[in-house]
Amino acid sequence: QLVESGGGLVQPGGSLRLSCAFSGSGFDYYTIGWFRQAPGKERETVSCISNSGGNTWYKSSVQGRFTISRDSASNSVYLQMNNLQLEDTAVYYCAGEGVRAPDYAKCYVSDMDFWGRGTQVTVSA
Repeated sequence: QLVESGGGLVQPGGSLRLSCAFSGSGFDYYTIGWFRQAPGKERETVSCISNSGGNTWYKSSVQGRFTISRDSASNSVYLQMNNLQLEDTAVYYCAGEGVRAPDYAKCYVSDMDFWGRGTQVTVSA
């Protein structure tokens, strides 16, 4: 099970840190990704981190602004979002996939095995 938190309302240029809490066993055997879905749009991959944390992937529009990380001690994955823009407004989800290969970090929406319920991020002046 995955539970997201940390969403909210922020002004353009602001920051938020999303958390994804994993419950159960085997956290280190899952690739975890962050996804988002804006109204009327398809769900898209924002960032992905391999099971070891050694490999990451970012959507080009968030590269340099967002940072994904994971902590095995707390079974959590984080998404630090800086310099938020209006177009970042969406419901953000985390999802997990059983590891395909060492340091695999692709996180295609259709490949994910389980999802959280999402947290709303609204960027507005």
